[in-house]
Formats: sequence, C-alpha cells, structure tokens
Amino acid sequence: MKIKLHPLFLLAGIVSAFVGGLPVFIICALTALLHECGHIFCARQMGFECREIRLMPYGASAQCDIEGISVSDELRLALAGPTVNLLICVGTVGLWWFFPDTYAFTDTVFYANAGMLFINLLPAYPLDGGRAASCLLRRFLKPGVADLILKILCAIISGGLVALYFTALKNPSVLIIAAFLLCSVFERRPPAQKINFAARKKKRGIEIRYIILDESATFKDALRFLDERKYLVVQIYGDVFLDEITEDELYKKLLEHSIYDKII
Repeated sequence: MKIKLHPLFLLAGIVSAFVGGLPVFIICALTALLHECGHIFCARQMGFECREIRLMPYGASAQCDIEGISVSDELRLALAGPTVNLLICVGTVGLWWFFPDTYAFTDTVFYANAGMLFINLLPAYPLDGGRAASCLLRRFLKPGVADLILKILCAIISGGLVALYFTALKNPSVLIIAAFLLCSVFERRPPAQKINFAARKKKRGIEIRYIILDESATFKDALRFLDERKYLVVQIYGDVFLDEITEDELYKKLLEHSIYDKII
C-alpha cells in the first residue's frame, strides 16, 4: 500500500509548523488516514484491491478498484470510514468519563474526528454520505436520475455553506468545503478498473498460501484472502477435491465474470 503526499499537503504542513499549528495538523492528517484505512480494511474484506492513499490539503482519498461492486457492498464501503471516526469519538468520550484529566490532551482528537464524521456524512458526492445516498437512491431510481438528484443536492448544500459563512460561521474552511462540493457537481466519476493482481511483481522465494473453499465459493470469497506477501492458490472441494486455481488463473477467470459469480 502506497501513501502519496500532494505538494500542497506538504506546504500546508510547513505553514502549520511556522504558525504553531503543527500538532493540530498532524492530528487532522492522522484522522484522515485512519478514516481511509477504514475504507481499505472494508474493501479488502470484501475482496477488492486498494492501491494507494493520497493525502491532500483538504483530506485524504483511498484509490480502490471496485468494478462490479454490488449496491449493498458499496453502501457498507461508504460507511466504513465514518464508522472509524465515530468509534474514535465514542472511545474518546469514554476516556473522558473514566479519566477526566485526559480531556486536555485528547480534545483535539475528538473534535477532528467529529468534524470529519459530520462533513463526510453530508449527502453530497464524492463524500461518503453522498456515496451512501447514491446507493439508497439507486435501489428505487435509475442511476442517471439518482446522480442528477445528488448533483442538485450537492449544489444546494454548497450554497448553504456559503450562506453559513457570511451569516454566522466566519471560518475559511467552510468556504473551502463549499468550493470543493461545487466543483464535484461538474466532475465526472472516474471509471473503476478490474482488479489486476496478476500484474503484480512476483518475488523469488515468495511463500505460497493455500486456501480451501467449497464448491459454492465466489470470486469475492477467494479475493479476500489476497496477500501481497504471498502467492494465493485456491483449492476447491465438494465431497471430493474438484480443482486447484492459482492467483494468475483466478485473475484470468475474473476478466470474464463478476466478482459475485461462483469460481466453478
């Protein structure tokens, strides 16, 4: 897993160091990183591959290949990141309850996670709340109609944040979030790509990992056992041994099937 730093992220860190805000900057960066780790852990558990995390001045983004993901799995994936922030908030409040003196050392952690939780749950794409809303709308509406509704809602929320800035909350971050959401209205979603674990470099002497699955196993069941440090070999059993499929063979079969199809 690679972590890429946007040049403006480094610049923001340098500026924070000069103005005395480096500790807050580091806490916010770690909060964003943990948020994305929630998405990555969930994606890997469902059999999808994540290539990298990008740290940007306004947050972070996990780059995952989720082509063919079902609506229910996409909803779970969208909510995984906010769930991490919620658990940290609950844990921090619990810490204050039992050890009140820790408030002075952990209040920034709580507010950083609470802020990220609130912002990401806004029903505006590409925020997690927007992705979750898209999943719910697509259960009842056509994808094009659902996307149009979300774009209109995103523009309304952006306008509301601008109004909030001029009427009550004089925080430049509000305008930055509003601009980010407004730009996303005109942004096209990048196409997902097929999981290409066969293209990964094979190291000499790599350990082989054997996994036994029954005949009803899907590609999704097998992919969750992928490990970059090991080469996967799947053995399929019914009442007797049926087949053995290597990691490369699994990829070739996946090119012609959905991730939810049975392997054999």
